[in-house]
Amino acid sequence: MGETSVARKGVILASGGFPRNDAWRRERYPHVAQGKNHVSLAPPGNTGDGAQLAQAHGAGFSKGGSNPAAWTPVSNLPNGDGTFTPYPHFIDRCKPGFIAVDRRGQRFANEAGTYHDFVPAMVKACANDARVEAFLICDHATIRRYGMGVVPPFPMPITRYVDRGYLIRGDTLAGLASQLGIEPAALDSTVQRYNGFARGGKDLDFGKGSNVYNHFGGDPSRKPNPNLAPIERGPIYAVRLEPSDLGTFQGLQTDEHARVLRAADGTPIQGLYAVGNDMASVMGGAYPGAGITIGPAMTFAYIAARHLDT
Repeated sequence: MGETSVARKGVILASGGFPRNDAWRRERYPHVAQGKNHVSLAPPGNTGDGAQLAQAHGAGFSKGGSNPAAWTPVSNLPNGDGTFTPYPHFIDRCKPGFIAVDRRGQRFANEAGTYHDFVPAMVKACANDARVEAFLICDHATIRRYGMGVVPPFPMPITRYVDRGYLIRGDTLAGLASQLGIEPAALDSTVQRYNGFARGGKDLDFGKGSNVYNHFGGDPSRKPNPNLAPIERGPIYAVRLEPSDLGTFQGLQTDEHARVLRAADGTPIQGLYAVGNDMASVMGGAYPGAGITIGPAMTFAYIAARHLDT
């Protein structure tokens, strides 16, 4: 038999949260609780093992906060063997010449807004649909300049992505709409309205390009708005978006030393600490900036190590 190791000073849990735990997602993700689709970008091993071990010893788990996870929209690239690889859409949505529409052909959000805010807007737009999905749309000139999802810009070829079913292409806007299952007249109306905003430089519906965050992901050479350009000449392209996460925000309740607290009375469990996504987010489910799980993870890991060494 092997030897049993015993921690002399304490245990620090840092197992990556629970984004790949199907049962917990059904409990905590509102759209998954409704039986709708979700795919995670997190590693398969992030199933909440650390939190479950701690709860077995009486630890409290926070289920509050404005969001249970850090959201991002993804498109799914077919691998040819029945599986797919999700790809996060962080930047392409921001570029001039892109819009996102629901199954009714309607825009529902500022495409250049944060990925964390884009997903709840998509979920809301699909409240009465069986699936949560949207379509990111652009014309030929735009996709060749910026690419879209996994599709690279010029001069790399793009037909292979059409053949694999990832990229949907229509010679005209109406032809694309028919392939997407959208009423062509509805999509045409949306695009024409957006094109008017793009030519005028101001998105009156959702404010795309109205703030510094939007401009960061835009094209500064595009005037007067770095995030707006009309959708004009075919072919017209689309990729299908669905909700995903980068990791979870809900987690074990801890104190200022990263000590895990008991569910019963809020007192610290001696020698047990949690950091990273195992610890309930100090941001309460908000996402003020990229790396918002990484910074606290490093900080509280340092605090925990210093505390257990006292």
